[in-house]
Amino acid sequence: MKNFLFDLDMTLLDFHASEHVALEMVIKTHGLTYTEDIYDYFKTLNKSLWLKLEKGIITRAELFTIRFTDIIGRCGGDPALIDPMEVNNEFIHTMSCNGVLMDGALDFLRKVKEEIKDSRVYILSNGATVNAMGRIKSTGLDRYIDGVYISEDLGVNKPAREFFDLCLDKIGEAKKNCIMIGDSLTSDMKGAQNAELTSVWFMSAGDIESAIREYDIDYCASSFEELFDVLKDWAKRE
Repeated sequence: MKNFLFDLDMTLLDFHASEHVALEMVIKTHGLTYTEDIYDYFKTLNKSLWLKLEKGIITRAELFTIRFTDIIGRCGGDPALIDPMEVNNEFIHTMSCNGVLMDGALDFLRKVKEEIKDSRVYILSNGATVNAMGRIKSTGLDRYIDGVYISEDLGVNKPAREFFDLCLDKIGEAKKNCIMIGDSLTSDMKGAQNAELTSVWFMSAGDIESAIREYDIDYCASSFEELFDVLKDWAKRE
């Protein structure tokens, strides 16, 4: 079998589009002031907190609490009166109902399943299970997916080798038959490096050559067309 291990957010699903919709909805639901500047700040804050989680500096519960304690205050609310974790749970639920595909993602997965012999597609994602599963189902991705492995369920996050070991154990395939595809250097590419998996950096930008050297990246692709060709060629190898 040829096992394609995909990151979810900003690889197949547009996380930021769902995040944008959900944040505005939950902020306004609590009678707080929402602006586009608030979203821009939240996006930056959220990214920095997830990087801290990847490094083991904070816990998942701390991430959820910190981000909405901060945002509630910036929107004119009092975190002592509005429970940040309750707002976080509302945010996750709202996101789960508002999945947005990366342009061309569904056709790409259909093509992978139809044209690459003996292919299996798996999702390996950091994040909240309800959020990920809801968006996968709401966008129709579930029709082409053979398994979903999420850090919240596994109890360990990418890029830890343990995360990938648990996923590979459940998949039941040798590493040589698996390839990791994702957009994040610090989560997906570092994780593939830690787990000694073949890797594809997707939607790559910036100093590509330096990234390839630092993370031992095997392939790069900046579109679904390029990515399909990479995966098809990889699947043909002995």
